Amino acid sequence: MSVNAETGPAALAKTSSAFRRNRGLVKDELTDVFQRVDPAQVAALVTELRLADRIFVTGAGRSGLVLKMAAMRLMHLGLTVHVVGETTAPAIRAGDLLLAASGSGTTAGVVKAAETAAGLDARVAAYTTNAGSPLAAVAAAVVLIPAAQKTDHGSAVSRQYSGSLFEQVLFATTEAVFQSLWDEDAAAAEDLWQRHANLE
Repeated sequence: MSVNAETGPAALAKTSSAFRRNRGLVKDELTDVFQRVDPAQVAALVTELRLADRIFVTGAGRSGLVLKMAAMRLMHLGLTVHVVGETTAPAIRAGDLLLAASGSGTTAGVVKAAETAAGLDARVAAYTTNAGSPLAAVAAAVVLIPAAQKTDHGSAVSRQYSGSLFEQVLFATTEAVFQSLWDEDAAAAEDLWQRHANLE
């Protein structure tokens, strides 16, 4: 595919029309799947977050980026959070929680990290589309996001490309988790902001 360099009125009108159509597509798919995320499953995952001494997050690709954003928000709440693979991440141990995300639940590095964590008596919580996956099998709490897997290109669940819907709902879910924890914390936004990075 080549980028169309046309910028005339007809081309701009076509682009505007496509954007409006696809904005609706993304909104409708996200809303539908987000509404089907089970609050009881989320509550079990939040319990794991509350009980953990430290929280480690892991995911590959875009899912990993979403969990890095979630890690920042949990840090703003005063929780001790590490990103797996970063040079400053310490060893995981009993009492810690590994929070993992994989749409398929079979991403090799994520599954290996979860199995290692569980083998060290750390807890594992996971976001995935696949309840029968190796990741779900090792997790104490699983939140199922009923979106298409990224290799399911003919899915009736989503017209979006390669896992986009899973990642969108994952982001929305982690944001709702943060908001729920913040509601309980009752700290002012300015208090949370004091923890924000200041070496930027």
